[in-house]
Amino acid sequence: MKKREKVTIYDISKKLNISAATVSRALNDNPKISKKTKELVAKTAAEMNYKQNRLALALKKGRTNNVGIIVPYIDRSFFSSVIRGIEEELTPHGYHVIIAQSHEEVANEMEQINALLNTQIDGIFMSVSKTTQSADHIQKVLDEKVPLVFFDRKIEVKGVSSVVLDDFKGGFMATSHLIREGCKRIAHLSGDVNLEIYRNRYEGYKAALKEHKIPFNPSYVLQTSSKIESGAQAVEDLWQLEEKPDAIFAAGDYAALGAIQELKNRKINIPQEVSVVGFSNEPFTKYLESPMTSVDQTPHLMGKIAAQVFLEQVNESQNYSIEKKVVLDPELFVRDSSNRTTLNLQNAAI
Repeated sequence: MKKREKVTIYDISKKLNISAATVSRALNDNPKISKKTKELVAKTAAEMNYKQNRLALALKKGRTNNVGIIVPYIDRSFFSSVIRGIEEELTPHGYHVIIAQSHEEVANEMEQINALLNTQIDGIFMSVSKTTQSADHIQKVLDEKVPLVFFDRKIEVKGVSSVVLDDFKGGFMATSHLIREGCKRIAHLSGDVNLEIYRNRYEGYKAALKEHKIPFNPSYVLQTSSKIESGAQAVEDLWQLEEKPDAIFAAGDYAALGAIQELKNRKINIPQEVSVVGFSNEPFTKYLESPMTSVDQTPHLMGKIAAQVFLEQVNESQNYSIEKKVVLDPELFVRDSSNRTTLNLQNAAI
């Protein structure tokens, strides 16, 4: 079967008996072409099933209206919520998003950056992988004069804007809450401290202990991954200690969930014997048998603000070197896993 040939502007010009240049200008909304001619050309193009070469048009205009978003994983609620926020903010401005994953590997991150730059991308949003230590591959984005905005996870690069959470404050809030609930021996599942966000949560934890004059015990600090199994293993390790913790603050909700599961396996009452607080406020936290207290990272808002920062950058007379640092406030959602006060009041009323 003979392949159907694509309709060109020359086919349209022949049918309407006007020049190909006029057809091109009409299709591109040139102000020199009358409204009547534009409407006639648009109608004829639709009837003839004419498709514009969007790549050629983008190159001609110097923009593609595509932006890239690089995340460690797409299957985490936090990152999907950030992406939704970016999309909601950019869609009205005609932008489309291309999503890429690093899978926590800097080599993948480098490959994704190169792929996006090769598609003539208009901007990149990125949450760096836990193995990202150097900024060499990120400098390539700046050399290409492509706007870059970090969100959640970042490394310090001059000229790059970022939108992050105040993770120190989040760690401080979570630990202070546990202390107010009467906890004195608070363990911390720290996450990967190669990442700034986890270091800051850890520092917030230590600062809260210091402010409330509770001695810091390094035996209560375990580095975990963001996995349920890692949280469960942490409880096994902590329960080898002579003096067991009476609370656990995990730097991620999945580790906190693993800790809760292992505590229940050991028939330990939550929160009466051990209180648990997580970080991220994943959707599952409120649907557990004992809903989990967690620090919310406001991911949807983070995405929207990151998009706003990008729009400011591209509208700043093509000045891609502007640098804006936005730090969002965390919010603590107190639920049954740590709320001893409410539980005690309920028991007293019985």
